[in-house]
Amino acid sequence: MRSVFISAILISFLVFAAGSAAAEEFPVTGIPVPRMQSFDRIITELMMRYEVPGGAVAVVKDGRLILAHGYGWADMDLKQPVQPDSLFRICSISKPVTAVTILKLVEDGRLDLDAKAFRIIEHLKPPAWASVDPRIHNVTVRDLLQHSGGWSRARSFDPMFVSERVANAMGVDPPPEPEAIIRYMLGQRLDFDPGTAYEYSNFGYCVLGRIIEKITGQKYEKHARDEILAPMGIASMQIGHTFLKDQAEKEVHYYDHPGAILVRSVFLNTPDLVPSPYGGWYQEALDSHGGWIASAIDLVRFAASVDGLRPPALLNPQTVRLMLSRPSPPLWVGSSYYYGLGWEVRSTRAGDLNWGHTGSLPGSSTILVRTYHGMAWTALFNTRPKEEIRFINEVDRGLWQAASEVTSWPTHDLFLTTSSTATQTSLRTVSSPPPVATSLTTVLSSPQTTSSSYQQFTAAYTNLIPLLAAGCILASVVGVAIVRRKRARPIERL
Repeated sequence: MRSVFISAILISFLVFAAGSAAAEEFPVTGIPVPRMQSFDRIITELMMRYEVPGGAVAVVKDGRLILAHGYGWADMDLKQPVQPDSLFRICSISKPVTAVTILKLVEDGRLDLDAKAFRIIEHLKPPAWASVDPRIHNVTVRDLLQHSGGWSRARSFDPMFVSERVANAMGVDPPPEPEAIIRYMLGQRLDFDPGTAYEYSNFGYCVLGRIIEKITGQKYEKHARDEILAPMGIASMQIGHTFLKDQAEKEVHYYDHPGAILVRSVFLNTPDLVPSPYGGWYQEALDSHGGWIASAIDLVRFAASVDGLRPPALLNPQTVRLMLSRPSPPLWVGSSYYYGLGWEVRSTRAGDLNWGHTGSLPGSSTILVRTYHGMAWTALFNTRPKEEIRFINEVDRGLWQAASEVTSWPTHDLFLTTSSTATQTSLRTVSSPPPVATSLTTVLSSPQTTSSSYQQFTAAYTNLIPLLAAGCILASVVGVAIVRRKRARPIERL
């Protein structure tokens, strides 16, 4: 009797533990779209596998918003789910916003792509100690847009993330403003001749922000919001803030990856060590290259409005072709993909173009895609996993896979039922961990198991191990109890 009682306790404990695991829920918010469940399945699986607290996805087809979902937690401590219109730092997806703003000035005849960039902002003088590299006067607006201005993060450094060095050299309190960074860089040698190589440059887009300000007489953020975003119907996009206390309404909490160490704050009069997303850099100074915050709904509206996928088009067809055109040699010779004027562009076998951008900072991972066949989608997350490149590549492939599984596209338009500032209230949950059986079935039934599929299979199998172990223990306990019961009672009574 005593052994049966102990077995019952053990069984109860295991059932409780299993029940607790099953009850741990992963919220999915937004209007359900049954035809597009593939997006929910793939995104939640990836988020759980990479330990991503929260994310949001939006999809546009033929100019209509057909999916807008939030996943997981905007704030884990407060248990606040991500909403479809939650705001995220979009990191380098800020660059297309800046590029489109520049191209609109070009289209309106207010700026020349081949104008010498530093002649436009010649009011920003080099420091007295500077020895100016004469090649900097050859850098054009076009060079800045396509990352061929002459600066290489690999060969030297990224001036947007060396606050203390720049502040000390310029005699200002850290962190320095963009103008001080530009003045400092006027005293640094270029890493290569302008226009001769592609080297991704945050600093180049910082300069573009100051060019916009000089040409328009307005602050960069105000001009972009008033002249680019507002005509598209976007009201909630704005430059983000460094500190949690200053975050915008509906903005998510940002989390560094598990095991990440604290970093030195770039600010005076703040704690020496801080979580990287909240003081590891000066968010406001990233404005034109990485400073915007936006919802997923905002970003697909932006991508669909640039060329008129959702009318009216902000840019005319000639400007769009220019924006997506391949840079002149020697840039990107022989490559099937390239960086145009603010966008990463990839050609299909038929010669059509997919274009988009990714973004990444500690606490943030983002991707925006505009497809050749009339779609746009984005995924925003409030962490950057340790394996950040693998993660965003899997998200990219996953979104394409999710789209390929849709057999009948919805005909509704959520742009007409919700705005980028309206919270959608439908709340659903999926169990944690994600539905492993689907992943295993997908992998095992696939005619060609790719390395990505193998990783999915391995992750799914790993998730099963604790459950299998618990099952074995449960079976053993039940077996012992049954054997002892058999010894105590005739078989016919069992």
